[in-house]
Amino acid sequence: MPILRDFDPFHEADMVFVESTYGDRDHRPFNETVDEFVSIVKNTVERGGKMLAPTFAVGRAQLLTGLLGWMFRNRKVRPFPIFLDSPMAIQATNIYVKHRELFDDGMVKFLREKPLRDDLKTMKLCATAEDSMKINDQPGPCLAMAGAGMCNAGRILHHLKANLWKPETHVLIVGYQGEGSLGRRLVNGEKTVSIHGQKIAVKAQVHTLGGFSAHAGQTDLLTWFSALAPAKPRVVVVHGEDRQREALAKKIQERFKLPSALPEMGETIEL
Repeated sequence: MPILRDFDPFHEADMVFVESTYGDRDHRPFNETVDEFVSIVKNTVERGGKMLAPTFAVGRAQLLTGLLGWMFRNRKVRPFPIFLDSPMAIQATNIYVKHRELFDDGMVKFLREKPLRDDLKTMKLCATAEDSMKINDQPGPCLAMAGAGMCNAGRILHHLKANLWKPETHVLIVGYQGEGSLGRRLVNGEKTVSIHGQKIAVKAQVHTLGGFSAHAGQTDLLTWFSALAPAKPRVVVVHGEDRQREALAKKIQERFKLPSALPEMGETIEL
């Protein structure tokens, strides 16, 4: 993944808590996901459509911003209006900008060529509610990034309510969608959803770009854990739905001969 450096694993531990969001599968490779993203954006821009990306404020917003700047710089697509419609994402991005010493080599090289803001002259930061409401009056092509990332709250709900029923709208799902969330219902292909108590027909095209997730897939989780396995730590599998947790625990047992605890909400673990 761009921007941040690759993980540097631990080698000693008494107890390991490992997340399992994607404990039962791997993502599509990142480079293939970028190609898919570029194709969707180009096709939508050519047709004058509007793109909505439910975006987590830390990580995903900065990743998409960097990719769009890269696309403009390399003439993958002609510049078009972009809206970062999230006060938290705007503040988080400012923190990223102040700490370039944490970026990976690829991002450092990219920024040395010229400032990213020079590529993103068509990007507007929407801090106020008034700025956000104006986006729905903006004709396509354009792209709005807004929270919440799972479409369960926030400004993205207003944009979805105003645009989901339009066939020319494209919804870009760029992060994990929890069970029961509006985002998961869109991914599952539901034809009608409820937003603010109103039934909305889903005629927009929904694209799932799992390779942009900040959560590691099963293979990467096992690779990370393999450096710790020789220390034979106690393993606690957390942060995943039951199916994903159980699948990862099974893999850890098969590969490293270590049992895993699968704690329930409120359970206490003593070390």
